This record gives sequence, structure tokens and C-alpha cells, in this order.
Amino acid sequence: MLKRYLLAPGPTPVPSEVLLAMAAPIIHHRSPDFLPVLDSAKKGLQWLFQTRNDVLILCSTGTGGMVGAVNNFFNRGDKVLVINGGKFGERWTKICQAYSLDVEEIIVEWGYAVKPETVEERLKKNKDIKGVFVQASETSTGVYHDIKALASIIKKHDDTLFIVDAISALVAHDLRTDEWGIDIMVGGSQKGVMLPPGIAFVSVSEKAWQRAETSKLPKFYFNFKKERENLAKNQTNFTSPVTLIIGLNESLKMLQAEGLENVLKRHERLAHVMRKAVQAIGLGLYAKESPSNAVTAIMSPPGIDGQAVYKNLREKYGITAAGGQDKAKGKIFRIAHLGYTDRFDVITAIAGIEMVLKGMGHPLKLGTGVAVAQELLMA
Repeated sequence: MLKRYLLAPGPTPVPSEVLLAMAAPIIHHRSPDFLPVLDSAKKGLQWLFQTRNDVLILCSTGTGGMVGAVNNFFNRGDKVLVINGGKFGERWTKICQAYSLDVEEIIVEWGYAVKPETVEERLKKNKDIKGVFVQASETSTGVYHDIKALASIIKKHDDTLFIVDAISALVAHDLRTDEWGIDIMVGGSQKGVMLPPGIAFVSVSEKAWQRAETSKLPKFYFNFKKERENLAKNQTNFTSPVTLIIGLNESLKMLQAEGLENVLKRHERLAHVMRKAVQAIGLGLYAKESPSNAVTAIMSPPGIDGQAVYKNLREKYGITAAGGQDKAKGKIFRIAHLGYTDRFDVITAIAGIEMVLKGMGHPLKLGTGVAVAQELLMA
């Protein structure tokens, strides 16, 4: 028997309490039984997003939320600025181009965070930029972009919206939507919210809703104005993902019981321990600055294929992590510490990494990283 451990940056483990809640008999999405369920979910999401704004609930993956963040607030030919520092920054560019927006990019070297002053300079030079798109946590590189600093710059520009993909950052990082002035923020169910894939969440500011009134881009399924109208009645525009929303309520209860500050501290601590432990066994971090609390991207030792490390973790020890993408493929492997994770998930991951690398001929003393992790976790 090979026991499985899910330590990928999405999907992430789902608590048994959430699974049991979702096993209850299905109810109809337009019935009176469902109204209080969605009402509870929308209030819980406002707590999680730290906002008074509406948080829309879409039956889609996070990418659907990203699409809606484009086609509901812009027009063909609008100039927008995309911070492209990884595969998901690249996705923002592709979505904007699909809707014929005029895309400018700030290309950030993989493994580095965007410099806020670079964004500030670009906005000063281009007064007609209608939106700035960024990832909070760039999952492909393990880098966190400084959302607070970026927000402080962008909110000075009245005609510019700040759009944040927080799909892997939500729960792992403190993202103060209202306080900082984030206009549109996208989340997804299969990351820190501890659910299976299938729901996207999008918070929308009043500034962004005003912009939505002038948007002429085509929209049908991802029509945020209709979603907002239905949300006011505790409904979704189309068929609700009833089972997932029932599970969402349970996961939000668990997060609220832990307390948001404690949830954030837990992710920060686990990420710190993971980084220190892999460095103790001689491995480098792909994130050269501002590492994410959601996922650690680890450099594979010279002569060892990172994809082989990822494959051996899964096949030999039952640990599902993630490999590198695009230009990082073969160079790195990635371990998440996101959502329903605790101290022993980190210890399991470190032990598995040591055993895989030792088995592939890399010289190391077994237990070195595990000992460092244990010491830090006991401190």
C-alpha cells in the first residue's frame, strides 16, 4: 500500500469535515433551502477577502474569474499594463489579448518580484493605462509581488483599476482588499480555501463597478452585473455549484474558528520552515527575493532533473508535489504548504525530498533538513 500525500499548489487537501458536509443530499439551487447557504457563503467570503464589496461566486476554475476580470471592465483597444513574471502573468497577457486590449508588459525575470517603482514610472509615462494586472503569488516561480506597495501607487490614478490574481495567495498572505484599494481580486476554491476545483471568487470595488457601466466587450456566462443582481437575492446567475458552496461554508467556518491572523501566521511559519530546511540540505530557492508563503520552488541539484525528483516523490513515496513549468521545467520542483496543511506535512515533504535525492545519487546526510524543520517547529 502507498499512502498518498497531496502537497501540490492546487488542488490542495480537503478536510474531512468539508468532505462530509459535501456528502449531504443535494438540494436545488433555486429552492428556499439554498438561500441561507449562499447568504452565509457570501458573508464568509467578505470576511476572508477583508472587504465590504460584493464577492461574486462563479462556477468555474480561477481562470474563469480572470476572464471575467477582463471582459466586464474594459473595451476593445483599452491600454492595460500586465506584470509578467511567470506562467500566470503570461496568462493575464493572453486573456487581455483575446479581448483585443492593447497590452503593455513589464517583463520580470523569473524568480524575482516586480519593483513597484517600475510600475510607478510606467503609469507616469502612460496616463491612458486603464488597468494594471498582477499575480499576488506567482505559483510558477514561488514569488510574491508586493501588493500593498503596488496598490498605494495605482490608487493615485483615478482612471486605472488594480486587478490582482490572488488564486494561490488568498489565505497564505494578508491581502487587505478595501484598506489597500484593490479593485478586482480573484480567488479559487482549490487552493487555500481547502475545496475541490470548481469555484472562482471575485471581489469588485465600487470604482470597478462604475467602469463596468461603460464596458462593451462581449459577455454571457461571465456577466458580473447579472451575477451581482442575483447575489443580492442569494442566487447565482446560472446553476449554482451547490455541493461546493455547501463545502465552502464548512471550510470558511474552520478558517474563522482558527482566526485570520492565526491562519496567516501558520502559512508564514510553514513556508519559513520549508525554505530553511531545503537550504540546510544544500538546495537553493528559485525565488531570489520575496518568496511566497503558498509554495516553495526548489532548485534541483546540478545534474539532477527536477521533473525526475517530482516524479520519484509521487511514484516512490506517494507525495504529489509539482514540477517546473516552461523555462523552469527540469530546473525546479515545487512543494506547497497551502490550505489544510500543518507541521507534519512539511516534515513529510522534507523527508521525502531527502530520500529521493539520496536515491538519485545526490550526496547528503539523511535527516539534516528534517532536523532543522523539527527544531524550527518546536521553537
